[in-house]
Amino acid sequence: MRLIAASKVAVVGIALLALAACSSKSNNPTDPSAAMAGQAVPGSERDFALNVGDRIFFPNDVSSLSQENMETLRRQAQWLKLYPNVTVQIEGHADERGTREYNLALSARRAQNVRDFIVAQGIAPNRVSTISYGKERPVALCDAEACWSQNRRAVTVIMSGAVSG
Repeated sequence: MRLIAASKVAVVGIALLALAACSSKSNNPTDPSAAMAGQAVPGSERDFALNVGDRIFFPNDVSSLSQENMETLRRQAQWLKLYPNVTVQIEGHADERGTREYNLALSARRAQNVRDFIVAQGIAPNRVSTISYGKERPVALCDAEACWSQNRRAVTVIMSGAVSG
């Protein structure tokens, strides 16, 4: 009888230890497990993508910036001002329709317009480069507007200077 009672106590103790291990949370901003749980280390690439927004989208055959795009780019510029060692590259993309040459030119205009806007917000031009991918790197593959609209984008990619995490 004593052995059974001791076994029950041991099982309850192990269960409590396992529960305590699962429920512990870290408030340390440099803790990698915090980043995995949805939080981002300030100044990191994840912080930029989650809290600022690293991409904007365009209507078909358009390279000019909408008001919504400008809001995202203003947030990007503010973030870049907080982290003056960060350099970025603006990737211009297009959907699969159109010729290769047309899409390269269109996505180059998109990337350049983004760069010009960010530089106009006070970011040093030498911190912002551009590249045109045209339709070569789609994020969505299907023959429908739902996919094409995701591929007509400009993505701001951090090249150096970000905090790890």
